[in-house]
Amino acid sequence: MSSEAASTSSSSLDALSSGGDSLIGMAMIGKTAAALALVIAIILLCTALLKRLGSAKRAGGHLQMISSTAVGNRERVVIVQVEDTWLVLGVGNGRVTKLHERPAPATASEGEPPLAPSGFAQRFSQALAHNVGKKHADSTSPPPSETDRTS
Repeated sequence: MSSEAASTSSSSLDALSSGGDSLIGMAMIGKTAAALALVIAIILLCTALLKRLGSAKRAGGHLQMISSTAVGNRERVVIVQVEDTWLVLGVGNGRVTKLHERPAPATASEGEPPLAPSGFAQRFSQALAHNVGKKHADSTSPPPSETDRTS
């Protein structure tokens, strides 16, 4: 009987120790997941701070995009002004290539007349003026009387 009691107590100790190992394993997985979540939160926080600080530094920068034109599906020609220099850059397929460099032109003085509009712009403005003139003429004419509506 004592051997039966000893075997019963040893089997219960084995069951407790194997259950304890699984609890320890679950606790270890929980700690690992918490540490991973903490690392991800720190990375996201640092990213947000760098974006905020980085945009403050770039606000006073001397870089300005003047013009951009697509020359293909993924290729563009871009004119960028860096202080008093214009750079003509070819941008495409993850590469930027300097095509040309020249000094930035002087700003247009106030005494110069504006550039003449293109053919389309001129025709469009004439059509708008014509339509506005027609609407203005229609609004100044008297409304039709009752006798005009019935006939």
